[in-house]
Amino acid sequence: MAGVGADWNFPAWLAERRAAGLYRQPRRLEPLGPVEGMQNGKRQLVFCSNDYLGLARDPRIAEAMIRAAREGGVGSGSAHLITGQRRHHEALEEELADFLQRDRTLLFSTGYMANMGVIDALLEPGDGAFEDRLNHASLLDGAHMAGAQLRKYPHRDTDALGRMLSEDPPRRRLVITDGVFSMDGDTAPLTALAGLAPGHEALLMVDDAHGIGVLGDEGAGTCAHQGLDQQQVPLLVGTLGKALGTFGAFAAGSESLIDYLIQRARTYIFTTAPPPPLAAATRQAVAIARSESWRRAHLRVLIARFRQGSEQLGLPLMPSETPIQPLMLGAPERALAVSQALRERGILVTAIRPPTVPVGQSRLRITFSAAHSEAHVDRLLQALAETEHLWNAREQ
Repeated sequence: MAGVGADWNFPAWLAERRAAGLYRQPRRLEPLGPVEGMQNGKRQLVFCSNDYLGLARDPRIAEAMIRAAREGGVGSGSAHLITGQRRHHEALEEELADFLQRDRTLLFSTGYMANMGVIDALLEPGDGAFEDRLNHASLLDGAHMAGAQLRKYPHRDTDALGRMLSEDPPRRRLVITDGVFSMDGDTAPLTALAGLAPGHEALLMVDDAHGIGVLGDEGAGTCAHQGLDQQQVPLLVGTLGKALGTFGAFAAGSESLIDYLIQRARTYIFTTAPPPPLAAATRQAVAIARSESWRRAHLRVLIARFRQGSEQLGLPLMPSETPIQPLMLGAPERALAVSQALRERGILVTAIRPPTVPVGQSRLRITFSAAHSEAHVDRLLQALAETEHLWNAREQ
């Protein structure tokens, strides 16, 4: 069955999911350190978090949060536009703007809310949203929420996008892409997109959730890494819960664009402001991410070591130079089997299956953190070597 149906037959639908190898459930992890934890009574070395810089358990960030909570309490108590705005919110917005070299930033509670709210504020029914077909679900859902016509172009195919824009009737148009694609680990061709969008009177929006902190000299993300400024990428969105190790999101752009979002973005207007101590913690995280460039350098070493070892093993890796290293396995049952075999060896990498990825493209989404060591990478490679009979297509 495609959906639950009019009879609300939840048990039958869930049974179908289990039979297809697509059933999902939370698995509790008790952290034992930056990249280790206990799951089901077994110690695991974790290679599937988004804590790319290893900041989520940094004591300096925790202490900043504790100090702010002791000084002003935990909750903001209201929406930003009523009584929820605090000095740590304003300071974080200013520091993010400086970090990203944008005029102004605006905080949102989550990345999903940021993307939904921004796209809904900018587009109306009849407008056009042109999106990479591998964009995050929140970007696609934002277009649906706005009632815009959603047109998906083939992954990273700027020629196809150009043809779509040329054939499209004059109207307000938004070109939307991830900076780093969350499931494939590759980067968007932002330079080409930045050259294409203005010629078709389209605004370019980049969600750099997986690039912020990781790419660029100070970690300012994919735009900085590709040498693009605010004029070339007018609208930048990012999250704070990945490389920066805390929680929340932001939109960044010109003064007038951010002011417009304050007036129009429903997911900003109609929700409680994030806890001020969380903003204080993120301020500390931004300062660390900018100043401790060794974290990005170490990530590059780990990625190179893993890819070199993977080539020797013949692993079916996808082309990626970011901390996201997908191991393509095809069928969901196969991805589950490899994931379970690694878990038995003390290596935690979750299986990614449809609808998160297209049918036939189930995979292990292996990710690296600056808190990993080269010895950790070697342990992962050894475990993969021991499970070759499960992932090597030649042995099927």
